[in-house]
Amino acid sequence: MSLEADLKRETEKWTKKIEKEIVNVKLKDASKKRLLENVNAYVKDSKYFLAKGDLIRSFEAIVWAWSWLEILKEMEILA
Repeated sequence: MSLEADLKRETEKWTKKIEKEIVNVKLKDASKKRLLENVNAYVKDSKYFLAKGDLIRSFEAIVWAWSWLEILKEMEILA
């Protein structure tokens, strides 16, 4: 498998996983809504870049989305 195909496959895999995960998270504090919006924005950006064939930026965006999601969980901003 080529590097490009592998990168695309991984990006698509992690995008599907985060979309399932986001549905189940709840904000503990409504004033922190913007932080969860950032996660969703990175997912959207990842899809945009993937559609344009920009695999590196797409993968990078989905990694940032996951990073934000995990940080927000660790900080107990999300339930």
